Amino acid sequence: MVFLKQVFNFYINSSIHVALSVYSLTWITLITLGLGYSESILYFVFYASITGYNFVKYFGVAKFRHKQLANWLKLIQIVSFICFVLMGYYAVQLTVKTHVFIACFALLTILYAIPFSTKQNTTLRNVSGLKVFVIALVWAGVTVFIPLINIDYTVNTDVVVLGIQRFLFVLVLMIPFEIRDLKYDNLTLSTLPQKLGVKKTKWLGVMLLVVFFLLEFLKDETHINSIIALLIITIITLVFVLFSKIEQNKYYCSFFVEGLPIVWLVLLLIFN
Repeated sequence: MVFLKQVFNFYINSSIHVALSVYSLTWITLITLGLGYSESILYFVFYASITGYNFVKYFGVAKFRHKQLANWLKLIQIVSFICFVLMGYYAVQLTVKTHVFIACFALLTILYAIPFSTKQNTTLRNVSGLKVFVIALVWAGVTVFIPLINIDYTVNTDVVVLGIQRFLFVLVLMIPFEIRDLKYDNLTLSTLPQKLGVKKTKWLGVMLLVVFFLLEFLKDETHINSIIALLIITIITLVFVLFSKIEQNKYYCSFFVEGLPIVWLVLLLIFN
């Protein structure tokens, strides 16, 4: 039982779970627009997510000298390196135009973890009120626009609406994390719960979810199966937002909330 828990924790801490969520949202984009499964783009997104997230999470921690932490980090570093190599393998299969946009999102990821200058310790992560919007922007860009740019898909009304929906969905997914971190975050971060309070932040999440769902009806082309899946994931997400609190189970956000895109993909595959 202890071994299984260690494996599960490694699955979470090595960013495999969050990478599956990014992978799922990217596949949802392809399904929504009636496009075929693209191994090169989906596998690239998966391995790039593990590489990027581990870089952001452990960039500063890697120098810590505690033996147990060092051994744990060493295994994650090995996984990250393997994923980096695999990311490179699939990256060369993508178009040059795609590489340009990937570079832009990669730069945002780097600036999220590394200070802008050696004189100041300012990163995008600790710029007042910016963190959740940067994350939502990167997720929306990677999971919606990168796969479409790679096949020269025309940016039409449906794509724009899908991009806005994805931005709002990720923004809402961040709310339970923001509430959880309320007792740790510096007040200078000006997070949503810090500025609005927990209750108002939750209701903001509810309103954003309503907009997220209703935007589906602005598309030129949508299907009843997609609407049903969207409605179910909207309700499930709403429940997780409303039940989020400062003191919560450590897997509430890192596994359940972060896994909602996977649930959405499963629903789409079931109904399609």
